[in-house]
Amino acid sequence: MSSPSPRGSSPRTPAEVAAIRREIDRCLTLRDGADRVVGNAKFGVYAFYDYDGEPIYVGQTQELLRTRIRRHLTNQRTDAVAMNVLDPFEVLDVEMWPLFHLEEIADKLEVARFLNAAEYTVFQQVLVASSFGAVLNEKDVAKTGLVQLPDSFRGRIVPPDVYDLRKHPDVRIARRASTIASLARVISEREVSNGLRRTLVTQARRLERLARERLSEIGGDYPIEGLEEETGESGAD
Repeated sequence: MSSPSPRGSSPRTPAEVAAIRREIDRCLTLRDGADRVVGNAKFGVYAFYDYDGEPIYVGQTQELLRTRIRRHLTNQRTDAVAMNVLDPFEVLDVEMWPLFHLEEIADKLEVARFLNAAEYTVFQQVLVASSFGAVLNEKDVAKTGLVQLPDSFRGRIVPPDVYDLRKHPDVRIARRASTIASLARVISEREVSNGLRRTLVTQARRLERLARERLSEIGGDYPIEGLEEETGESGAD
């Protein structure tokens, strides 16, 4: 008789994927000072960070933090745009701001106002932390006033052995280039917002930096003059 599969896996789930899903579950079961499970907060804001510590996405939820975050990180969001904006492969850390106090407020408009303001506050924080001054959100976060946020909880969703495999820049460059190609295809086939085009530019900037850093790491030089330096030809007749 075979032993049962670990939670978050099945006999057909690759070991690497199953290991990451277990880490996601562990992250979502962190507890706050009142011994409440953070992932069980009905309302909350969250942010994703990549392997360079760069913030790459901010969101809010009214359906449990665990439900929304798992949808992102297990690619259960079926919308083509959402699937090509954020590659779950890029996410190393998750930060969560559970808003348990909103569960005690009956006025739905008041809840929505605070949730929007909390998302905007986190969004402003991560923009300051981003060396690009941008994240991959395809939609603008509505501008509101800033609010006092509760303590956040940050966890790593990639176990050490998988991290060693996924952190390699060549692997990340290939994944990022593929994501950009998929996103560009979606844009070419639809009428899309300026926000989605901005996301494409941000992804391209992130790819360019990673590729440049990789070239520098292996001792390569980045040509400045282009044709003349690459071929030795001036281009003159």
